[in-house]
Amino acid sequence: MTAVATKKSKANCKSEYAKLDQVLVCEPSYMEIKEVINHVQKKYEHQNINKRLAQQQHLDFTKVLEQNGVTVIDLGAKREFPEQVFTRDIGFVIGENIFVSKMASDIRKGEVKVLENLLQNHDLKYNKLHANKIEGGDVIVDGDIVFIGMGNRTCLEATRELQKKLPNHSIIPLAFDPKYLHLDCLFNILSSEVALIYPEAFDQATLESLEKRYQLVEVSSDEQFSLGTNVLSIGNNKVISQPQNTKVNQSIRSLGFEVIEVDFSEIIKSGGSFRCCSMPLKRI
Repeated sequence: MTAVATKKSKANCKSEYAKLDQVLVCEPSYMEIKEVINHVQKKYEHQNINKRLAQQQHLDFTKVLEQNGVTVIDLGAKREFPEQVFTRDIGFVIGENIFVSKMASDIRKGEVKVLENLLQNHDLKYNKLHANKIEGGDVIVDGDIVFIGMGNRTCLEATRELQKKLPNHSIIPLAFDPKYLHLDCLFNILSSEVALIYPEAFDQATLESLEKRYQLVEVSSDEQFSLGTNVLSIGNNKVISQPQNTKVNQSIRSLGFEVIEVDFSEIIKSGGSFRCCSMPLKRI
């Protein structure tokens, strides 16, 4: 059973790996590939999505979250938004600041209003950026450092605007091969010391810069396609990942992480996994 946001809710996310306390999700009730907007969807556009199976996998995911003490807040699925399950993209929290995204794809722009309505109804203040486009899947936070992916879904102008709004943070743009959807499909931080990366999507200078900050666990091309980087850290070195991504899971277990395996194989056909399907409001 999902919860609703309360007026006592207060956003606070200072990293990708602190204990997850409150998260926004959306059941995939109307999930469908109506318009191909990423390279994973291209493979599955004719097969499309088994909605019943996607709903069961999403329910299994939310049950794991609740079993680990996370308050799960359902955004409310709307028939007109087939990509709405991917709540990460429509907003993001940096510190105590909630930002509402500016979506690049027309098919997803209406989702933002649903988020705004929820925030307004529960007295949660938020910021809007005026630059052309920025999506939450491109935003990865680690303390006062914020990495912003520079693919086709987020523009450099938005990163500059974000830096003005967050003068105490270092906003670091990361360019990657634009055939991939978002930064979190290629790079994800598991702790202050460890990060997952698909190195083929980045240039050498970017890789060398990241290697100075983190121990990088490389993800293979086959497990990148099955969203091996797109795990969700829920705190206390616990990571939710797909059982199919055996190499990723083995690698991070060897570094002391507890891997909680949940089958998400139907949902990833639309190009997103656990991180994409969760918008953290609060980590503690």
